[in-house]
Amino acid sequence: MNHLLVQVVNTSIKILKNPEMLHFIAVACGETCVWSPGYALLPQAQRPLADTINTDSSGEQSSTSQSQQHPIAIPGGPANLPFPHSGFVDFLAPVGHDSVICHFPSSYFLCQEYAERQKVIYEEQKKLVQQQAQIKSQMARYEDELARKRMQAENEHHRARNQELVKMQEESAIRQEQARRATEEQIQAQRRQTEREKAEIERETIRVKAMAEAEGRAHEAKLGEEVNRRMLVERANAEREKWVAAINTAFDHIGGGLHAILTDQNKLVVAVGGVTALAAGIYTTRESSRGKYPWSGLFSRGMSTLSHKTDKVSSFKTGNGFGDVILNPSLQKRIQQLARATANTKSHQAPFRNMLFYGPTGTGKTMAAREMADKSGLDYALMTSGDVAPLGPQAVTKIHRLFDWAKKSNKGLLLFIDEADAFLCERNKTYMSEAQRSALNALLFRTGDQSKDIVLALATNRPGDLDSAVADRIDEVLEFPLPGEGERFKLLKLYLNKYIGQAGARKPGLFSNLFRKQQQKIEIKGLTDDILKEAAAKTEGFSGREIAKLMASVQAAVYGSENCVLDPNLFREVVDYKVAEHQQRKKLAAADEK
Repeated sequence: MNHLLVQVVNTSIKILKNPEMLHFIAVACGETCVWSPGYALLPQAQRPLADTINTDSSGEQSSTSQSQQHPIAIPGGPANLPFPHSGFVDFLAPVGHDSVICHFPSSYFLCQEYAERQKVIYEEQKKLVQQQAQIKSQMARYEDELARKRMQAENEHHRARNQELVKMQEESAIRQEQARRATEEQIQAQRRQTEREKAEIERETIRVKAMAEAEGRAHEAKLGEEVNRRMLVERANAEREKWVAAINTAFDHIGGGLHAILTDQNKLVVAVGGVTALAAGIYTTRESSRGKYPWSGLFSRGMSTLSHKTDKVSSFKTGNGFGDVILNPSLQKRIQQLARATANTKSHQAPFRNMLFYGPTGTGKTMAAREMADKSGLDYALMTSGDVAPLGPQAVTKIHRLFDWAKKSNKGLLLFIDEADAFLCERNKTYMSEAQRSALNALLFRTGDQSKDIVLALATNRPGDLDSAVADRIDEVLEFPLPGEGERFKLLKLYLNKYIGQAGARKPGLFSNLFRKQQQKIEIKGLTDDILKEAAAKTEGFSGREIAKLMASVQAAVYGSENCVLDPNLFREVVDYKVAEHQQRKKLAAADEK
């Protein structure tokens, strides 16, 4: 059963079901209150403490209550119940029924004033309930806003804390990185110090070893000198005894011969005739060399080598060129000027000028330097970079001795270093040995100032590999390019005469053409200058060395023929073959560079 609150208003009864309000309509009919659906509703004031309504199957009711009996309604029918005149009455309504209809007599109608007052009270209570609901809603919104602000504040606090943690982590990472770098720098410094100490120990070891070796060699030389002295004394005594015996024997034979000649007339005649024939031979040889006899040409060629160097010097002074060196006219003129300046520098007490010849291989750098050294009138020393490596630690000593000797020379010294890039390369190269680096430092030390005793001439095809200090000591830089078409034509004519025209000719010498078999000379047929110019045009990109090898190949092809004759067809065939070979080499070189 549910408790219902019944409010009497005029002829209507409003039943309020806590806590929701449910309106029920009461209809006045008759003098009694009839309640539907037929259950008795007892006023609270008249309700006993405990009562039980029992209903049997026949519709009769019985009560076990010990209090006063009240009218009750039998299920299914109306019930008569006195109704209060005013106020609120608490009833019991059956469960499951949303409405109750009450019939009561008209004598229980309430007055209008009381009803209005109750209505006002109800409205005020309704407003109060609405205000309480509004206040509750505002409180809920305020609490929600406070919760949102509190959550936002907490989020801001967490965000600030996270930013602080990130900043602290970054600072910690920076400190760790700085510590790592400091540790690494310290390790590197210790490693460099260790390497310096190791290098110092190695240098000291090399020095001690060199001193020990020098002392050992000196001791061995001293011992060997004593042994050699004794051997020389013994050998000199033996030679003296041998020559004394030979002289005695010779004088004995001469004395015996003179005695025999003087005592024998026939032998005397033979001796006089021999002396006369010897004198006639000497006279004939002298006169033949002067060209007074038809056969004098056989001997005059034997004397030509005696004036070879004199002819070379005279040709240089008259400006006839550099022998077999054929260069661009402007370059050749510049080299001749440098050669004259070098030759005259010593006499004018002027400092020498160091020179660098660079360009592709086979363009005449080495030949020009050798000709300049030969024609400058200076003492000269020719060396290559390969001469330094075998000397090892002794290279420094040799270089100093060379410069000391140059100071003592009255003429001056021209030091020519061929393939200079291998010896005078950058000192920071990893493959350079300690001995080679020391030798380079020694050379740089002796060439730091302009010298009046020595001129340095370098030849290289890789000038970029030279050490910067070496390049700073160079006064004249000459580029040797590949020969042009005109130079190639001259080179072809030069080597044609050398390998073909002079092939089979003997070197001039006394009696060389009398007792040796005459060699077969190469015969040249139809090989004109036009053909040589055609070959010069085809050999574009050839160096001087390649042209020399081309003519050597022509010579080999002629010797491989049956009749030893050079004609245009054979010459063109060899030239075409060498040109194709040159192109193939260029392709291979390009492939290697890739």
